[in-house]
Amino acid sequence: MIIPWRDIAPETLTNLIEHYVLREGTDYGEQELSMEQKVQRVRQLLESGEAVIVFSELHESIDIKLKNQMR
Repeated sequence: MIIPWRDIAPETLTNLIEHYVLREGTDYGEQELSMEQKVQRVRQLLESGEAVIVFSELHESIDIKLKNQMR
C-alpha cells in the first residue's frame, strides 16, 4: 500500500527518510554528502513522485522505494 508522504507528520517523515538513508548506504557519487543533504535529496524524490512510501501489511513494515524499482 502506498502512503502519500504528505499524510505523514513532518518529524516522522524526516525520521523515516533518515532511517532509509542510513540503511541503504546509497552512493551519491564522488562527493560525500552530509546527512542533511542526503535527506533533502530523498525528500525531493518523494515530492517529485520519483519515490514513494510503501507500507507492507504482511511484514508490518514501511519503506521508501524508487518508482522504477516497483513491480
